[in-house]
Amino acid sequence: MERKNYITPQGHQKLLDELNQLMKVERPEVTKLVQWAASNGDRSENADYLYGKRRLREIDRRARFLSKRLEAAQVIDPEKMKSDQVQFGATVEVSDEDGETRTFSIVGVDEVDTESGKISWQSPIGKALLGKKAGDEVQFRVPSGEKSFEILEIIYRTII
Repeated sequence: MERKNYITPQGHQKLLDELNQLMKVERPEVTKLVQWAASNGDRSENADYLYGKRRLREIDRRARFLSKRLEAAQVIDPEKMKSDQVQFGATVEVSDEDGETRTFSIVGVDEVDTESGKISWQSPIGKALLGKKAGDEVQFRVPSGEKSFEILEIIYRTII
């Protein structure tokens, strides 16, 4: 049995958009290219044909993956959350040992973007934050050793 794929509405829409792009735009274009290339005769040395067939397999493989992720998706809207604890969808402001503040949004595994502070609920930091409240100190392990944060604020809002 596959585990639930927790995801925000924005992450869900992003996966849907990618699937639609693949199936309604890219796949039909590549199919036309393959049909045209096949009509040119010898397929064994036809680069357009060989590339097109390979690209179709890649598109189909990615589409199957996206379909499975969407089937397992459990959409959780952070704006509808009411909690004083860190849960999936929370945006959390923390302060590290040096007093520097950082903001993390707890998102699904398909939405991770560490550059913009989106971390997975399954990541070491995400797991450490879950269930904690403002004022709590959180410790977690990173490759360079132990780190700790103090939770300053927990907000539930749309994650962009």
